[in-house]
Amino acid sequence: MTAIPPVETPAADNPTDGAAPVARASERRGEWSVIASLLPYLRPYVGRIALALAMVLAAKLVNLYVPLALKHLIDRLNVPVTPLLLPVGLLLSYGIARIGVTLFTELRQVVFARVMARTSRQVTLQVFRHLHGLSLKFHLARRTGGVARDVERGGSSIADLLDWTIYTIVPVLLEVTMVTTVLVWIYDWRFGAVAIGTLVLYGAWTFSVTEWRTRYYRAQVEADTRANERAVDSLLNYETVKYFNNEEHEARRYDDNLRHVENSMVMSIKTLAVLNLGQSLVVALGVTAMMWLAAHGVVEGTMTVGDLVLVNAYLLQLSAPLFMLGMMYREVKQALTNMERLFGLLDERQDVRDAPDAQVLTTSQPSVAFRDVRFSYDTRREILRGIDFEIPAGATVAVVGHSGSGKSTLARLLYRFYDIDSGAIDIDGRDLRALTQSSLRGAIGIVPQDTVLFNDTIGYNIRYGRPEAQDADVEAAARAAHIHDFIVGLPDGYETPVGERGLKLSGGEKQRVAIARALLKNPSILIFDEATSALDSKSERAIQDELDRLAVGRTTLVIAHRLSTVMDADQILVMDAGRILERGTHSQLLAMDGVYAQMWDLQQRQEDEVVA
Repeated sequence: MTAIPPVETPAADNPTDGAAPVARASERRGEWSVIASLLPYLRPYVGRIALALAMVLAAKLVNLYVPLALKHLIDRLNVPVTPLLLPVGLLLSYGIARIGVTLFTELRQVVFARVMARTSRQVTLQVFRHLHGLSLKFHLARRTGGVARDVERGGSSIADLLDWTIYTIVPVLLEVTMVTTVLVWIYDWRFGAVAIGTLVLYGAWTFSVTEWRTRYYRAQVEADTRANERAVDSLLNYETVKYFNNEEHEARRYDDNLRHVENSMVMSIKTLAVLNLGQSLVVALGVTAMMWLAAHGVVEGTMTVGDLVLVNAYLLQLSAPLFMLGMMYREVKQALTNMERLFGLLDERQDVRDAPDAQVLTTSQPSVAFRDVRFSYDTRREILRGIDFEIPAGATVAVVGHSGSGKSTLARLLYRFYDIDSGAIDIDGRDLRALTQSSLRGAIGIVPQDTVLFNDTIGYNIRYGRPEAQDADVEAAARAAHIHDFIVGLPDGYETPVGERGLKLSGGEKQRVAIARALLKNPSILIFDEATSALDSKSERAIQDELDRLAVGRTTLVIAHRLSTVMDADQILVMDAGRILERGTHSQLLAMDGVYAQMWDLQQRQEDEVVA
């Protein structure tokens, strides 16, 4: 047996006691950390990024020529003796330059589109995989709507960030530099000084006000996430809402969240007005100053009308990007805020991890042993207290006991949803912490007490046990689970949608689907967790015979409440308060005249009363 020390994990709440909210890891990330996390995803596309930047440079160079062509055209038209051919040539060059700007701009988009889409896809996929890799503790505490909203916003924000950075911020900075250089080169330093001064004032105002506004956007994002959590949670529990006639109660709770969204949105819009007003004032002052310099030059005769048009055209080229710069910075800050939450999900710790030298479980008929296992979801309340038993290869061990005795926890630990506090769980003499989680869970099949199905077809939910299975295998599993006749009697057969969480099916029908799914998986270790609890007595007997047949030759753990379903088990364990009180076969336990015998007598009297 491989000895592995228990993994230290943060205290987890007992799922039955209610889970505390998970601390958001995104709060520990900064914007530069987010950018640093994004860079590795961009490295494979350095060539495309360089080509896109080359297209940006080409577009700006051509765009720089457009006002020059316009200046020469106007100046030539002011000379009556100029041959007609020269203005026509200038007109053609002006038109070609305008077309060139659009051409290079669109080519840049074509080149860079794959980078944005692929990067967003890869990051979102990694987050999705990471979420599936997190422990059960995280998923019992999470809010599905909030996590889904964070992933959705964060994934789209990656494309937005790259779009604004490559498409807009770099071109604007490049254009401002080029235009300022041309103005100084053609005219004098005063034009460059006004342009640079305007840019500095504009940037200082934009950055300071946007930093101030970011707090309101963060509040809006947080409020939107909470509202989405409330909406999804309420809709998932639609039946419960109806049972207690609490539609208005849910609407009030949802509206309370929406009120926070509304207030944050209003503040965001108000502060945006302040930002835009200041930006317009700075740009207006800069444009006025440069036009005054140009007009003064025309009056003094040092500049032509074409020069005035040139300066005006460059001002138009600069003013639009400057207005865009404020929006760009705002969008980038918002994208980074959303990405903080997305990458924050990647910071959530995986409590259960494969050991560096983890081995693959390959045995077809393994033995299972619990060796003095102690475990608690919360350190203040121990659930399992020195559990010790063995399931020989191919044998069936049943666990019975009152609710809360720790029976279902055995299945969770065998699946390694949690790591135990002390002791060991062995598979063929190897601590399961020395095995890869994938191979371990691939060897186990379970029919749970509470069957939750995907919002897809019945056929898909059965095939989920082995996605690559053929239709004939799916039908064979359905027949074995005694649900095939029911399925083919439906209008759409195996293509019948089961609805959210399988709510279109009855409890017994869902449980049969779960049994068929386990049959199709054909595992070497079986867990029946109250597998027939939702069935009537007639169906239970039929399904129980099939489960008994399925368990032959497989290592099986049966968790049961009805003692009649475990009479033929090789060994029965009686649990209470996390301890094993009795163990033995059905006849041996009855002979002991202990807890099991009392439970048996009680259930027999209850069944007799039902028959009577």
